[in-house]
Amino acid sequence: MRIFYTIIVVLIMLFVITFSLANTVPIQLKYYNFIDTTLPTYMVIFLSFLAGVIFTGFMGIVERFRLNRTINYLNKTVKELKREIRDSKKNQGVEESDLSPVNE
Repeated sequence: MRIFYTIIVVLIMLFVITFSLANTVPIQLKYYNFIDTTLPTYMVIFLSFLAGVIFTGFMGIVERFRLNRTINYLNKTVKELKREIRDSKKNQGVEESDLSPVNE
């Protein structure tokens, strides 16, 4: 498996190198008076890809925090409901041994 992973990484690096060598034409980037620079084509593409990766990673982190908060809320609700069931069974005089399943 490690050899397969190494081969894949080498192929991706080979693609990146050959892509970079084939796309060295400079592109002038302008954004009003804030940005006025010239970069090779491959650099513009790689920077755009990197920005997408960072944005997607950030959105994944935000989603994970949101899901963890939901999980904690639901676990708290389950604990409260279990406590309510246990208390209501005790008030009705049913013992815990009566609630356990019968092993046949």
